[in-house]
Amino acid sequence: MAEWSFITYYCVFSMLIIAYLLGSLPSAVWIGKRYYGIDIREHGSKNAGTTNMLRVLGRRAALPVFVLDFFKGFVAVSLFSIMRYDADISQAWLINLKILGVFAAVLGHIFPIFANFKGGKGVATLVGAITGIYPQIVFLCFAVWVLVFLASHYVSLASMTAGCCFPLFVVIYSSSEWSRIGDISFTFILFSFAIAFLLLWSHRKNIDRLKAGTESKIYIWHKHEVNIPDKDKDGPADDDKKTE
Repeated sequence: MAEWSFITYYCVFSMLIIAYLLGSLPSAVWIGKRYYGIDIREHGSKNAGTTNMLRVLGRRAALPVFVLDFFKGFVAVSLFSIMRYDADISQAWLINLKILGVFAAVLGHIFPIFANFKGGKGVATLVGAITGIYPQIVFLCFAVWVLVFLASHYVSLASMTAGCCFPLFVVIYSSSEWSRIGDISFTFILFSFAIAFLLLWSHRKNIDRLKAGTESKIYIWHKHEVNIPDKDKDGPADDDKKTE
């Protein structure tokens, strides 16, 4: 790293800024305001993310939010692949830079500059960003998420379980012949454990609600009643319910 040229430092710094700005795109906030006339951060769990959109506004609102949040993370990290053409960047450092890109994109989602630094938990963005590094491992984690969610109907429990399985899959993957597809660095192994810890920490309130039995279940295939709150205090009240 000490031998990097000025242009290399400049490109790395610029890409980290771009990753943060991509992560800052508040899809949940924009979709909520544009199509439903509400700020999703004022309702439900007050998180600007897929789960809260599903809980408050239903599937049709949640699906595009997940897709956009996933792809902004994926694109933010995939852009770092351009650095492989820099002679100063080794393969190991390319992975390290992508890991930094993951943190930048997720940081942007949690503290979005385009939404007064008040965002969501960044799970969908995190999944998309890691997919830009090792999609095989993300697929395994997603399979765990689906199984736990279908069995419990708790999105938070499914996310935490999949997150805790992430470092396990990374270690298994790195010690198997599958790793020939792309060597996993020790830095990425440490990163996977850090992600598992951060997921548990960010879901600490959900853990308390799960213990107390007050965590909300989500039945994704059931029809969902959507309550659209008043757009403003001075406007006419709209108490109608829409069913998906």
